[in-house]
Amino acid sequence: MSGHVQQAASRAGDHPLIEKGARLGYAASGVLHLLLAWVTVQLAWTSGGEQADQSGALQQLAGNGFGKALLWVLLVGFVLLALWQATEAIAWGEAADRAKAAAKAVVYAVLAVTTVSVLSGGSGGGSQSTTGGLMSSGFGRVLIGLVGVGVVVVGGYHVVKGWTEKFLEDLESSPAPWVRTAGRVGYIGKGAALAVVGVLLVVAAVQSDPEKAQGLDAALHALAGLPFGPVLLTLVALGFAAYGVYSFGRGRHAKV
Repeated sequence: MSGHVQQAASRAGDHPLIEKGARLGYAASGVLHLLLAWVTVQLAWTSGGEQADQSGALQQLAGNGFGKALLWVLLVGFVLLALWQATEAIAWGEAADRAKAAAKAVVYAVLAVTTVSVLSGGSGGGSQSTTGGLMSSGFGRVLIGLVGVGVVVVGGYHVVKGWTEKFLEDLESSPAPWVRTAGRVGYIGKGAALAVVGVLLVVAAVQSDPEKAQGLDAALHALAGLPFGPVLLTLVALGFAAYGVYSFGRGRHAKV
């Protein structure tokens, strides 16, 4: 990659607007995970019909003027955080760090697109037809299975990162005890939820069942159907809520 391109990306990433936007993006992630925790609790104890994923969480805000205004703020945060992660992926660094930053840029870009869909009155979904199409071919099923294995690995990484408190390396200063505690609980809880998503994707690929390859919503509904399902979902919701609280602390202390 050209050194000029790397220098330009580094300068862009250091721009005050992008840096402040990245911190806003982490705060937006905090709001999203608190909403996701609320949707999960509703699924656990009221059999709510809300979509139990990021889209369903964002739709919680779309019902009134204040909520829609907040959605616009979240959108700006997601976009600027995606841009900052993109500059990190282009600028100097180890290949693994670049790949991680690029993956995060895609994640926040998808969240931005989902937010736009919710603001425009859509459901923010659309993955079911995609997975259904992939299930129609052997290559597609293998691809979904590999994605599932990857999601399990990411989930496991989150659990390890939380248990060992490796997430503290992402912060520029020593955080308050509540940030440390929320980060540990949040990463472990979110990692467990991601692992369930990954397992369902692998099972869906093996069984050629697109109904099981529908992401977080399907994973949480699967947990709801297990013995002590409401209790399990409540624990997952506490993990999401803790990650949301940590995200607010990260917005203040993150290395940007």
